[in-house]
Amino acid sequence: MTQLASGALTGVDTHAHIFHQGLELAGNRRYSPDYDATVEQYLAHLDHCGLSHGVLVQPSFLGTDNRHLVDALRRFPQRLRGTAVVARDVTEETLDELAEAGVVGIRLNLIGQPLEDYRSASWRTLFAKVARRGWSVEIQRGMEDLGEILPQILQSGVAVVIDHFGLPDGEIDPANSDHRALLSLLSSEAVWVKLSATYRSRSTLVQARRSIDRLREAYGHDDRLVWGSDWPHTRFEAQTDYDAQFSLMETLLPDAAERRKVLIDNPARLFGIDRAA
Repeated sequence: MTQLASGALTGVDTHAHIFHQGLELAGNRRYSPDYDATVEQYLAHLDHCGLSHGVLVQPSFLGTDNRHLVDALRRFPQRLRGTAVVARDVTEETLDELAEAGVVGIRLNLIGQPLEDYRSASWRTLFAKVARRGWSVEIQRGMEDLGEILPQILQSGVAVVIDHFGLPDGEIDPANSDHRALLSLLSSEAVWVKLSATYRSRSTLVQARRSIDRLREAYGHDDRLVWGSDWPHTRFEAQTDYDAQFSLMETLLPDAAERRKVLIDNPARLFGIDRAA
């Protein structure tokens, strides 16, 4: 594998997963991979597309055991950052260890999970720990609930990152009250959206373009949009691959200046990536 030389930031893929079949899987998982997705394979994809950095997201089927993620971050500190999954009562010591390894956020995968009161004391304590470190809280949940969840979490002062366009059914539609509720929250400087995994919303190219237009309109700019490959596209491996997702991003963002924002400026700011390192 040929790695890019250490230097200027040329692009960030903000959403990918690594794992192998020998890892212990979480007991409450919804999915069990039958193949390996290694960090070396991932870096090869970054190299091929001319991207200097990636953000690894702890897959939900590994639960709160972030050791494999942390090992990859420590092996490639110049190129990788991480988003971990932690227990609500995680200790400051554990969070410090994750930060030292290159973790820059936590993820709440709420698909199929009952919603909770995220203003409760235990959640507020966790979010305060995250906020003190300048991390973000990443949320995977369908669009129908985001308008309820986000205000509760934003009260804690953390940045919130919404996975996969917010998982609309097809496209983000302002005529839909649930979608409209989310769009109304985008005036907050703390809310970011990942342009990723259109296949998880069954979005056509036209629908994805309309969704991006509506996000731009709600924001009034494109300064809090980021891109993620969602590699290795779990459950959709037969439908797409890394090159196809990168090509789709270029199609959806034909303007070079906007593409630079989404690939470089915005993720550098969100995840604290040094543009010269």
